[in-house]
Amino acid sequence: MSKKYKNFTEFYPFYLSQHTNQICRRLHFVGSCIILLLIFYVAVFGGLYLLLFMPLIGYGFAWIGHFIFEKNRPATFVYPIYSFIGDWVMFRDIVIGKIKF
Repeated sequence: MSKKYKNFTEFYPFYLSQHTNQICRRLHFVGSCIILLLIFYVAVFGGLYLLLFMPLIGYGFAWIGHFIFEKNRPATFVYPIYSFIGDWVMFRDIVIGKIKF
């Protein structure tokens, strides 16, 4: 992961190459769904402090996917911003059927 990417468009194919394991992708998806549900819950019922759990939920599911199933190092450690964006682009691509769930 030493390549320097000039933009997200260059980075995204690499990001996807780090998510070839279906269980890893599913764990990312589940973590993202839980985050969206948490945001909705806080917006409706309050409890702003609950948002502090977002990194634990998001990264927890993703890192289990990488370390146990994908058996690689999450790109977040080298490309934190692009990886964050990649999580949500991959989430969208799964929702619209562009990437297999």
